[in-house]
Amino acid sequence: MKVDPERTLVLIKPDGVQRGLVGRILGRFEDVGLKIIGMKMVTPTRQHVEQHYPNTPEWIMGMGNKTLESYEKNGVDPIAELGTKDPMAIGEMVKGWNIDYLSSGPIVAIVFEGYHAIQVVRKLCGHTLPLNADPGTIRGAYSSGSPIVANAKKHAIHNLIHASSTVDEANHEIAHWFPEGKLASYDRPDLSVIF
Repeated sequence: MKVDPERTLVLIKPDGVQRGLVGRILGRFEDVGLKIIGMKMVTPTRQHVEQHYPNTPEWIMGMGNKTLESYEKNGVDPIAELGTKDPMAIGEMVKGWNIDYLSSGPIVAIVFEGYHAIQVVRKLCGHTLPLNADPGTIRGAYSSGSPIVANAKKHAIHNLIHASSTVDEANHEIAHWFPEGKLASYDRPDLSVIF
């Protein structure tokens, strides 16, 4: 059976860049055998960030429902905090905060290649809510953000990093952040020892 390496996109978000965590974060991925085949620092426009997201009604509704679930779990009244309990309206708010966040400063966009790259990267990143991320994951080690605090401050959760969750998402995001298509190809001799 032949197993091919995967490619995935990682964005080190403005809070990760501003806190000087880029080197430590990159090292975590290289240490497990992933290769950097594309990398650049950019300050994206709001329009570019908006096109990064799926922007489907299902995606927006999903963000709204996650927020409502978090509020219910923590005994927070969404109407008092956000002025509504409509998941679409809340999802649109969260989407706007995410766009503000990703376009607020420089980010580092990286394409990693390796066996099971998508799964490995997401495991190393940890839960998207840093408060729920396991110790030792990137988010668990360097952040403690929560949706309750972020929503109270009317901004996105500062969770340091984005990682593609599926092959289709990775393909879309790699093409979006690296439209020139110039990705490196090289061998890492140590991979024969790891795998």
